[in-house]
Amino acid sequence: MPKQIPQFIIAAPTSNSGKTTITLGLLRALENRGIATQPFKVGPDYIDPKFHKVACGKNGLNLDLYMTDTKDILATYAKYAKNKGAVCVEGVMGLFDGARKSEGSTAEVAKVLNLPIILVVDAKSVAYSVAPLLYGFKNFDPALNIAGVIFNRVNTKSHYQFLLEACEDVGIPALGHVPFLADCEIPSRHLGLSIHEMQGYDAVIEKVANAMEETVAIDALLECCLLDQKNHEEFISSILSKKINIAVAEDEGFNFSYVQNIECLKQIGKITFFSPLNDKELPKVDLVYLPGGYPEFYTKQLSENKTMLQSIKNFADAGGKIIAECGGMMYLGKSIVDKEGNEYEMAGVFDFSTSMQAMKLNLGYRTIQFKNFELKGHEFHYSSSIEHKKSTSIATVLNARGSEVDTMVFQYKNVIASYVHYYLGQEKLLRNLLKLLTN
Repeated sequence: MPKQIPQFIIAAPTSNSGKTTITLGLLRALENRGIATQPFKVGPDYIDPKFHKVACGKNGLNLDLYMTDTKDILATYAKYAKNKGAVCVEGVMGLFDGARKSEGSTAEVAKVLNLPIILVVDAKSVAYSVAPLLYGFKNFDPALNIAGVIFNRVNTKSHYQFLLEACEDVGIPALGHVPFLADCEIPSRHLGLSIHEMQGYDAVIEKVANAMEETVAIDALLECCLLDQKNHEEFISSILSKKINIAVAEDEGFNFSYVQNIECLKQIGKITFFSPLNDKELPKVDLVYLPGGYPEFYTKQLSENKTMLQSIKNFADAGGKIIAECGGMMYLGKSIVDKEGNEYEMAGVFDFSTSMQAMKLNLGYRTIQFKNFELKGHEFHYSSSIEHKKSTSIATVLNARGSEVDTMVFQYKNVIASYVHYYLGQEKLLRNLLKLLTN
């Protein structure tokens, strides 16, 4: 029979509902039963993972979709959950609260890891009116599995009966309740706590665990969150090994790219090379890389290849990811004006044009400062972009001495373009840029 182990996320409608207290009590209860449980914490919190260690002897591992990406979270989860008797992930804030809307929220992590959710509801001031709240959380995102609910701060059987009836009518299993426990508050945000002081909460956690053994259906909780360990590991492995399809422009007009960039692209995907000059349309891919080169020498041929230009434009309009640099950026503009003043239509992804008239060398190392990360690269071109405004740049660009230059970084949907030749030879740099193109 396939091995099944309980794996779940503890979440809540709001902050201060009792997630940390109930997580710690449950971790200790499982530890007392001899079940080796691996804890995790959604978000950047330092303190709760330390309390996890007090509760069950193991540090909680952070799972943060803002600071890292899906693959890193899956890899961390797979590494530390392996060969454990149970896995308990403590959520952050309200279930759907993220950095922007639900991005990076507990709900998003639950979907990434394909885990059932145990909802903790503070029922101190509510009875049957909890029904519409539960209904909303159950139905707001059908991709989530609300496996059960634990009610916090419930002191009487009559109070719990109202809550139980609400669960029955909504169709979410009620897994019990935790009474208000004097002197059992966990100071999860008190950054002044020393490690020694945190160990002093051992007795508090034990008291919570004992109370939960009395009023929470822990066996039923574990049963409703059983996952086939082999299938779940294969689910994670399939995502970690999944590679995207990448189209890289390579012909006489586009051939300036660092070898390291191409090698790093190969690490995350399967590369197909294509020619904007000669091919009729893009191959079916998830990402397009348009490096620099000499498009100004092939303006007529590029402009006459209407089907490729339209294919590029359609891909961008549909939200396709494109990374373009220097010559690739010129190709994505409205047009290229040659030295004689002849204008040739290009892809029209961006509303600027580039010109070879009044040529002036722009040269030097560059640092592109985005909001949450930076890239380095090199700028070398004689053309200039025209018909744009400085306010359209999405990043600050500095030279090697740290002074700001007027080089711009353009973005349209999931397309990013600049005169800078980016260095993307480290997977972290490439994934940071790709993450920007999914926000």
